[in-house]
Formats: sequence, C-alpha cells, structure tokens
Amino acid sequence: GRNYFEIYSERGGRYAPLLGKMLEDNGLPSDLIYLAMAESGFQPKAKSYARAVGLWQFIPSTGRIYGLKIDWYIDERRDPVKSTIAASKYLKKLYEDYGDWEIAAAAYNAGEGKVNRAIARCKSDNFWDLRKKRYLKAETKNYVPKIMALAILGKNLNSFGFKDIEFHGPLDF
Repeated sequence: GRNYFEIYSERGGRYAPLLGKMLEDNGLPSDLIYLAMAESGFQPKAKSYARAVGLWQFIPSTGRIYGLKIDWYIDERRDPVKSTIAASKYLKKLYEDYGDWEIAAAAYNAGEGKVNRAIARCKSDNFWDLRKKRYLKAETKNYVPKIMALAILGKNLNSFGFKDIEFHGPLDF
C-alpha cells in the first residue's frame, strides 16, 4: 500500500489543510481527516459499489440527512467544503451517541444499525472487543486500525521513508 499512501498523501496536500481546520472549527479532532483518506484517498469523484460518493463517501440517504443536495444535476457529496460540513455533523452525532471515536468510526463505516446490533450481541461497547467477535464484517474490523495507521504514517512521513512527497497545492479561494 506504499504507492497508494503516497498518492493519497500528495492529494491530501490539496484538501487536508482546509478540511482539517474545518473539523477543528466544528469541535472535532483534525486527525479525522485520515478517515476521509481511508474512505476516498482524497478523490472527490470516488464512488463505491454502495453508491457512496465523494471525499467522505456519503451514501445518498445519509448525505441528504446532513444537508447535501443530490439530484440529477448536482451532487454536493463531491463538494469538499459542503461534504466536510456534513461529515462534521455526522461524526459529531456519532461521537455523542457512542462516546468513543473508535466505535463512532466503525459506525461511520458499517452503519449505526450494524454497530448497535454488534454491541448488543457482544455485550460490550469497546471496539477491540467487538473486533474479536464475528458481528462486524472484516472491512469494519480493519477500518479503525487503518485510520490509526494512516494517522501514524501521516504524522511521521520522514520516519517511514516518505521524504519526496510532492503535495498538491492547497485549495485556494
């Protein structure tokens, strides 16, 4: 994944400074920018098999709930600023619901219903306990560690041999 991380980091130069500040301004840790990196590789046109779109990979229903306009002409899930505002609202809600960033991130990935069922079946609201059981898909079990790994790499580029990353210029408007 070294090549992918390098590409995502280069793209991150365009989005991470502004979006990280937006997260902080909304009372969220700026490290949640690595969630967007995990979701889309900082590709605003990214689209998943589940019809999730944009930097934050909103499915249509969740995008609309958090104020994004989606119709035949416009899809604000692709707008870095508007989708970050929506992601901030959603992540804040998830954190308020679960009181834990690891579970909140798992719910962002799998959906609240799946995480709530896993918590009920496992009788634990600790992500690492849930991860040991079979109630979450492998994608979700690996999602939180992936975000943590991206954050560790992203904050220590030189230590991991990423010395020559040519970051894209930041959004300027």
